[in-house]
Amino acid sequence: MKAVVCRSPGDLVLEDRAAPGAPPSGWARVAVSHVGICGTDYHIFEGKHPFLAYPRIMGHEVSGTVVEKGEGVALAVGEPVIINPYLACGRCIACRRGKPNCCVSIEVLGVHRDGAMCDEILVPAQNLYPANGLSLADAAAVEFLAIGAHAVRRSLAAPGQRTLVIGAGPIGLGTALFARIAGLDVSLLDMSTERLGFAESELGFAALDGSKASPAELVRHATDGEGFDLVFDATGNTQSVQSAFAHVAHGGALVLVSVVKDDITFSDPEFHKREMTLIGSRNALRADFDHVAASIRDGAVPLAKLVTHRTTLAGTPRDLSRWAHEKSGLIKAVIEVG
Repeated sequence: MKAVVCRSPGDLVLEDRAAPGAPPSGWARVAVSHVGICGTDYHIFEGKHPFLAYPRIMGHEVSGTVVEKGEGVALAVGEPVIINPYLACGRCIACRRGKPNCCVSIEVLGVHRDGAMCDEILVPAQNLYPANGLSLADAAAVEFLAIGAHAVRRSLAAPGQRTLVIGAGPIGLGTALFARIAGLDVSLLDMSTERLGFAESELGFAALDGSKASPAELVRHATDGEGFDLVFDATGNTQSVQSAFAHVAHGGALVLVSVVKDDITFSDPEFHKREMTLIGSRNALRADFDHVAASIRDGAVPLAKLVTHRTTLAGTPRDLSRWAHEKSGLIKAVIEVG
């Protein structure tokens, strides 16, 4: 079995790994078809991920086909599947409350344990969702879009609310798309004129270019000084998260989609006078995967525009290393494995 292994920060190799054995009860062996390359993978490559020990096979945005199954698995051999990469314990307080996305002992494929930049992978059957007519190429995009869909669902937003998504990377764009699907009035804020140009011309979003004026000034102008009813921060940038509090209208909410390593500080008087709601959003649930898959089938998600780069498993060590630094024109890259 061939696998892309990150031996140390900035060092990718394609090497032979022992093929997985017969699946244990409740697990299935999946032939990997497509793997999306995430911002997490670039962080791993650059040695910036806080929860990872090297070496590690990356890859958590995955589609494939069941090729062998253990006892008690209802899926059929040959079934095309979407892989939910969040492996939960099923016993902790979060799992008991129906929130395996924030399991106390969560293990994410490609982060806490080896992922799917390889030919085949063993996965618990409960983490495999039938593709139900999605192409395997489209099925590999469900996970990254589910992050934004989950954040929008967490926000409990009402249709028509003025909404700001900060960060026009793949997660931010996914959040913006599912905010629009939910009936929200969406604007995007970023420091990249190129990415905002894509969001405006290709996806139809209003764009606030932070490289041309201060974000605070842009927000004041866009909202007649009132702020946005709902703000999502998907930047992974500490300063951006801290600044986002000031963009929220009185009575509004801030949803933290990305995670940063640093402590976040904010003005308590400013927070209280707005009676703001602060919401954390982590990973996604089965309902979010199902919502994304249905939206793709309905044509509400322009995947052909979002997937801008492709490579093969053999080409991944070269191309991922390059794309970690050459971002122009890059929205979402996908590895075509099978």
